[in-house]
Amino acid sequence: MKTLYIIRHAKSSWGFDLPDDKRPLNERGERDAELIGKELKTLVKPVDRILCSPAERAYNTAKIISYQLNISEDIFVLEPDLYDFEGSKVINVIKNCTDTIQTLMIFGHNHAFTSVANLLGNTYIDNLPTSGVVAIEFETEKWKDINVGKTLLTIFPKSLK
Repeated sequence: MKTLYIIRHAKSSWGFDLPDDKRPLNERGERDAELIGKELKTLVKPVDRILCSPAERAYNTAKIISYQLNISEDIFVLEPDLYDFEGSKVINVIKNCTDTIQTLMIFGHNHAFTSVANLLGNTYIDNLPTSGVVAIEFETEKWKDINVGKTLLTIFPKSLK
C-alpha cells in the first residue's frame, strides 16, 4: 500500500521583480500553509519522505507544513523535477521513488499538480488551489506500478475558513 500527498505551494507574491523560482509566499500564503498544516495533523499517516520543488514558494510551504506536522528535516529532499508545470516530470519523480517509502508527500506547482491528481486519483478536481492537498492511496507495493488510486481526501484552505 502506498500513500501520496500532493500539496500545491501556498499563495505567493507577484509584486517583486524576481525570477519565478525566487518568488516568496505572501502573508495569506503563510497563513494558509499554517492552517493546512494544523488540519493535516490528525489526518496524515506518518510520512517517510518529502520531495519539494526548489522554488522558494514551494520550499517555504513545505517547511511551514512539515513544522506543523513535526516532520524531521532528515526526510526532506529538494527535487528539481518538481519545478514542473505540465505533470510528466512529476509522474516520473513519483514512479522512481524507492519502494521502502510507504507515504510520500510532494510540494510543487499547478497545472502539473491538478493534472497529476486527476490522473492518479479517482475523484476529479477542477483546480488544485494554492495550499490545496490531495491524498491518494494505491493498492501496490511498488511506486513504479502506481496507476489510478483511491482519493482519500482533498483539503482546500477556503473550506477551513
